Amino acid sequence: MKLSKLSQLFLVSAIGLILATWLTACNIVTIDYVYVTTSGGSSGSNTGQIYSYAADAETGALRAAHPAVSSGGNSPIALAVDSSYADLYVANQASNTVVHFAVASDGTLTQKDTLTTSDPPVALAVNQAGTYLYVLSGTTSSTLTEYSLSSGTIGSAAATETFSLPSHPSDTLVPTAVTVLPNSSAVYAAVYDSSAYSPGCPSCVTSNANPGWVFGFAVGSGGALSATTDSPYLSGVKPSGMATDPTNRFVYVTDFASNELIGYTVQSTGELDFMVNGPFKTGNEPGSVVVDPRGLFIYVTNALDSTVSAYSISLPTGTPSAALATTGSTSNGTDTQPVAITLDPALGRYVYTANHLGDSISGFRLNPNTGVLQATLATPYPTGQGPTAVAAVPHGNHAIQTTAP
Repeated sequence: MKLSKLSQLFLVSAIGLILATWLTACNIVTIDYVYVTTSGGSSGSNTGQIYSYAADAETGALRAAHPAVSSGGNSPIALAVDSSYADLYVANQASNTVVHFAVASDGTLTQKDTLTTSDPPVALAVNQAGTYLYVLSGTTSSTLTEYSLSSGTIGSAAATETFSLPSHPSDTLVPTAVTVLPNSSAVYAAVYDSSAYSPGCPSCVTSNANPGWVFGFAVGSGGALSATTDSPYLSGVKPSGMATDPTNRFVYVTDFASNELIGYTVQSTGELDFMVNGPFKTGNEPGSVVVDPRGLFIYVTNALDSTVSAYSISLPTGTPSAALATTGSTSNGTDTQPVAITLDPALGRYVYTANHLGDSISGFRLNPNTGVLQATLATPYPTGQGPTAVAAVPHGNHAIQTTAP
């Protein structure tokens, strides 16, 4: 049967489109691998999963890189990557474990050793030197434990600090976030006082203490931890996320309850002082926060709004200012309930959020001059059930974006 001229043209166009798509796919260059933890697999399994994605260098679009692997426990809640990008750590809250994975050059994850904690882990951080892993844990108490690292393997505890407020020692402190200065000289942990802040249960409030706090510790010889001057520091109502700038001068904390970003300047001893013109407005229910590798921009997830707020940093003072898009908006829409955020380390060009209720990752391309975000191609990208954390490692021998102090 002969085809009509219209049918022939359609067939030729279709073949051309398929060929073009195939050629384009062959030219895809992976710049980073992005990992996201989920509370279950696509089949609804209760076991935590780690999904792997390859990020395209030209567009930032994500595609599946490898089959999902078990997180080594239940309810993974946090991810941390060391500065060599060869080791990844996962905190499994419901299993009281931290699991170490080796990261291969093609992004493949291989499970190595497992650390069992006495309390549920909440947050993780690795120092720049790759010598210590910091685990913040607890539900009715808050403990920061510093574990030695040797070629990525988790060793014994080098130091442990259990938090309490000197003026209210019997109050219950709930841990939320931890961060370490890039020069490895100090570590900071955020908590909130559930004895002083309990919005769903007014009768549970038994203390008049300030609810939000940051505890600071200087890191000495052999990993010894000592409280920084005047620690702990006031930190709003419910601090939820923490980040440092790459020059060791500033620490930023999100306040989930007050819809604010709190800025601190870091003194030579590790002591924190409030930025005089803060705190700074965010969207509703801010959580995760990240500073770009050049120290120029800050990005904050707003869980209730399903947005990311973008800020530029004043280099002399650390003050964040909202980065306005051409539309006049200061926020960027994600899929539902972003709870974690990361920035690609290879180019410092792409931002990704883990969206807990959207079962997805949202991607953005940042303008390196203004910090303004633009959605990446085909975003959002599907994940398993209830993503909770996200991290990225560079692929190949691409230069890593860093800022020298």
